[in-house]
Amino acid sequence: MRTNPAADAATIRDVYDGVQAQLYELFFGQQLHVGGYVSSIDLAQTAGIGARQRGVELCCGTGASMRLLVRMRDVASMTGVELSRGQVERGRRAVEREASSDRITFVVGDATATGLPSAEADFVWGEDAWCYVPDKAAIVGEAVRLTKPGGVIAFTDWVEGPSRLSDAEMEHVLAAMTFPNLQTIDGYRSLLAAHGCDVLGAEDTGRFGPSFRMCADVIRSQFAFDVLEKVDFDTAVLDLVIDELEGLSALGVAGKLVQGRFVARTR
Repeated sequence: MRTNPAADAATIRDVYDGVQAQLYELFFGQQLHVGGYVSSIDLAQTAGIGARQRGVELCCGTGASMRLLVRMRDVASMTGVELSRGQVERGRRAVEREASSDRITFVVGDATATGLPSAEADFVWGEDAWCYVPDKAAIVGEAVRLTKPGGVIAFTDWVEGPSRLSDAEMEHVLAAMTFPNLQTIDGYRSLLAAHGCDVLGAEDTGRFGPSFRMCADVIRSQFAFDVLEKVDFDTAVLDLVIDELEGLSALGVAGKLVQGRFVARTR
């Protein structure tokens, strides 16, 4: 697996505490993942996640997906683990505004070593965030540890597609996105199986390319000024942002970079 040694924990934390995360939220919304609400509902329905269940989200950001699961799927409670203290503070304020602090809690920490109790969660959740975790085997192992026997692990993630990235493309994606590495769909399937899970689904959602084309188009046609405000009105940076989004879209259309959806059951 090709790696980016510059993407350490401190650097990734800075991304989510800085302008880059603000730009992500501008064109992705509060849910910083491909497909937003539709992707979340699709994952929850596929995994059978709903009323009276208790879940843990690894790499939860500001907890927008946890709020969605509590409100729209009637999940009983969620605990989110996030490396960025700034993201957690924002999330806690949002939860307080929605009066759901009794059902949603946050932990600032390492998603591969959460310190949470073993075998208590009905499900473990993640959305397009485990790509920031250097040790994919460790986060899968932690997800399995946290989940009850017969529970569900449900997540989406950016993964290298079947057409595979060239060395130059991989190097660019890892650097531009501050990813330490990228897994594949088959790679995640193997990790889940190696940790004793029955893999119920592991597939490309087909959303990646179209989503990034939409982001590029909406910035060019509507949100250019909003981006400029965040980059000191540097039009060269605006052009770079649009170029990067179009480049990601092209990689998605080519099947080189995709959003994988994974559902597995623990034994």
